[in-house]
Amino acid sequence: MTDAVYQSPAYKRSRRAYCMQAAFEYFIAILVSDAYLAKLLTHIGLDDALIGIIASLISAAFLFQLTAVFFVGRIRRVKRTVILFNILGCLLFTGLYLIPFLPGSTSFKSTLVIGCLLLAYFGNYFVASMLFKWANSFVDPGKRGEYSATKEMISLISGMVFTLIVGVVIDRCEALDRLTAGFLFIACAGLILSVCCFVCLTMIEADTKKHAVPDADKAAAPRHSMREVLANTFGNRSFVNVVILMSLWNIAQYLTLGFLGTFKTTDLLLSVGTVQIINIAANLVRFCISKPFGRYSDKTSYARGMQLAMVIAALGFFVNIFTTKSTWWCIILYTILHNASYAGTNQNSYNILYSYVDADYFVEAMAIKNSIAGVLGFAASLVGAKILAAVQQNGNTLFGLPMYGQQLLSLLSCVLVLICILFLRTVIGRQTVMRQ
Repeated sequence: MTDAVYQSPAYKRSRRAYCMQAAFEYFIAILVSDAYLAKLLTHIGLDDALIGIIASLISAAFLFQLTAVFFVGRIRRVKRTVILFNILGCLLFTGLYLIPFLPGSTSFKSTLVIGCLLLAYFGNYFVASMLFKWANSFVDPGKRGEYSATKEMISLISGMVFTLIVGVVIDRCEALDRLTAGFLFIACAGLILSVCCFVCLTMIEADTKKHAVPDADKAAAPRHSMREVLANTFGNRSFVNVVILMSLWNIAQYLTLGFLGTFKTTDLLLSVGTVQIINIAANLVRFCISKPFGRYSDKTSYARGMQLAMVIAALGFFVNIFTTKSTWWCIILYTILHNASYAGTNQNSYNILYSYVDADYFVEAMAIKNSIAGVLGFAASLVGAKILAAVQQNGNTLFGLPMYGQQLLSLLSCVLVLICILFLRTVIGRQTVMRQ
């Protein structure tokens, strides 16, 4: 495909639409994130234990991506399917904030919340890999890293503004003892965002081929047997190595990340406002380096981009090993370094499949990779919880030395990230790269 095709109005419009859709979908994800969702569930009357169970269900929802493996070959209209399931998920997320207005018991509302969440995540995850492959087909292969960085930057900076606006509205409504008015505001915002997502998805071209080849018929997605899928995924050593890498990375992440929130507020005694200021500063750093990271990945390889990012992540975990009440400022350095690493790991974790998997099996490969890495990451969080509890029960000491559980977890995560870097250099970095 020539450069002129990628510069055509249809391709440019599709790329712009995907950037905006990703931002709008990110806004909806913010609305059902921990803080807002916890506020909703508490208002309905759920106790902390049940809220924790629901949070665990959400963490395991990535398994829905595996369903794409069995159905993608039978889908003939990718655009129509993506729009249907994606918008269904967005509307179900929005509908969560209307549940407090419904009559019925807490038990009934709890069941409704769980049902809506699971169906919403199913809708999103079922078509997530299809959407990524379809929308990215309008991006020049030599500029995928830079484009992904631009898309992420738009979502990141606009998401910060969106979070502040919604946060102010919710805090104001709660101060006036009218929290349900805040829920209604979120529901209206979610509905508008869902419409915006729908419009953006309709603006993305249905097929690249009809612009690459004049008057060409729309090509249906090739249908693969399960044997072919397995042969081109698990039978592909390069792909298996990517799965190993992302599994190790997820284990390193989830082993520690979920326990740092309480560490900041309970152990380090930082206020919520201070934590938010630190997060905003870290996100601004990530915003500034996203484009350079994308260009570096395009110039070298997605694997090299991830390797550089993981070096930064390892430094972040290393710094966090020394975070105590007297050295609380280390958490600032950790947060900045960790968020900065996302500039090179977030999008490259998806783009790297272009280098090692045949494009015809991209959707199945992404679903398999995300599901396996997700399961192991979730399992790592359970192990992390056990380690943290053991250290706390021992009076925050290890072998007689004073140490917070989060410091020990950061040490383990640092070691795992170093293993990821070594694996990237010695194994994945030596694999043959496909250009497609």
